[in-house]
Amino acid sequence: MVSNNTQTDAVDVLLVGAGVISTTLSVMLKELQPSWSQLILERLDVPGAESSDPWNNAGTGHSALCELNYTPEVNGKIDISKAVGVNEKFQVSRQFWSYLVENGTLGDPSEFINRVPHVSFAHGLQQVDYLKARYEALKEHPLFPNMQYSDSEEKFRESLPLMAKGRDFNDPVAISWFEDGTDINYGALTRQYLDALTAKGVEVRYGNEVKNISRDGAKWKVTSKNLHTGDTSVITANFVFIGAGGMALPLLQKSGIPEIKGYGGFPVSGQWLRCTNEELIDQHQAKVYGKAAVGAPPMSVPHLDTRVIDGKKGLLFGPYAGWTPKFLKKGSFLDLFKSIRPGNLPSYLGVGVQELGLTKYLVEEVLKDHKAKMEALREYMPTARDEDWEIVVAGQRVQVIKPIGAPKFGSLEFGTALVNSSDGTIAGLMGASPGASIAPAAMVEVLERCFGQHMGEWAPKLKEMIPSYGGRISQKPELFREQWDRSQKALKLDS
Repeated sequence: MVSNNTQTDAVDVLLVGAGVISTTLSVMLKELQPSWSQLILERLDVPGAESSDPWNNAGTGHSALCELNYTPEVNGKIDISKAVGVNEKFQVSRQFWSYLVENGTLGDPSEFINRVPHVSFAHGLQQVDYLKARYEALKEHPLFPNMQYSDSEEKFRESLPLMAKGRDFNDPVAISWFEDGTDINYGALTRQYLDALTAKGVEVRYGNEVKNISRDGAKWKVTSKNLHTGDTSVITANFVFIGAGGMALPLLQKSGIPEIKGYGGFPVSGQWLRCTNEELIDQHQAKVYGKAAVGAPPMSVPHLDTRVIDGKKGLLFGPYAGWTPKFLKKGSFLDLFKSIRPGNLPSYLGVGVQELGLTKYLVEEVLKDHKAKMEALREYMPTARDEDWEIVVAGQRVQVIKPIGAPKFGSLEFGTALVNSSDGTIAGLMGASPGASIAPAAMVEVLERCFGQHMGEWAPKLKEMIPSYGGRISQKPELFREQWDRSQKALKLDS
């Protein structure tokens, strides 16, 4: 019997989470199948306030132009395969956004994307040799055009005056850079997506937390609670997508699909140093990435980072890794413990044994005070003063623990993982970087895995939205150049 405070609904598509991941899929489906009804549930009272919030993530537009963790040195050679793969996926994002700007779905692109050079920084002979080898490995690749390199003190001073001031150049330095890098405010992009979606009839319910997900024949029954009124809603949906950041794991576990068995989550928190001195902010115009400390997770690669948020320029440094059992920044200290099940306990235990170095690193990071954090900043900016920087809490990331066989049982993955039921009626995205930057490519994968019966019908529209769809743009230099020039113009990045 249904009580008076219980609302029942039936929709074609239910999306959990009003961040950039879910809204990307929602916009795609609205373009491909406009007649399908959609409902978005969000536990907070505003959209994109967790991983999509601009101060909660790096906002780099991860395209592997400057992030050194995508180009590891293996047996004395630079492996560029991961860098090429990430860059290809980011080109999908640029094409998709360009299409949406051109057809009026998205508004002013300068609200969410701006041109900021991407720079890789090396100091010390070993790092300089690595950076030179990386540059040589990438410079001729079609997806990395016009990449430049210099180990000149003069060029360093010209390009990065804030980092040059007070520096001892007896310690060798080098930089490689790409002038046409981008800074992206995923919170602003999410809001533009939602404006377009609600204008087309998509309902968004804020302050609604999903409590249960269960099978209802060929459909799914999702129960949510209004956190303000206590009222419950029961929604029946043909397809459910979980784009709820760190909570994707617990919600997929609630669904009971066998595909999630064995998966775990390793939460990593973080902090930034944010500059409060406008004069310093104006002197730096780049995203400068260096080498991660030994044992550090990729999301902790240090960077001195120009941001453009709500039309205002900012500067941050970090992130400094930390640890909390929460799966969301505004989550519960019980999140991790509630996610442990008999089926994934071996995965957790296996990773616990294998990742002792990471554990030690995180403990050391947690113990760092403001003074210690400033010392790390001074490797980049030697004259940094304590009073010019404040600490802000970064977003929460839950790294995927993937089940594998004995003797290791679990593997800690530093990327994103898509998990879906065998019948394609429910799916969720877990993991962290490059996450938001490659959301369109990840959502195309959702379509292919979950809507195979529609892909023949949708292919022409997908090709219109993403001209490289169906192939690898890295193998089509002319198409890459054409779409690069198109997106530079559509996204107002060529001025």
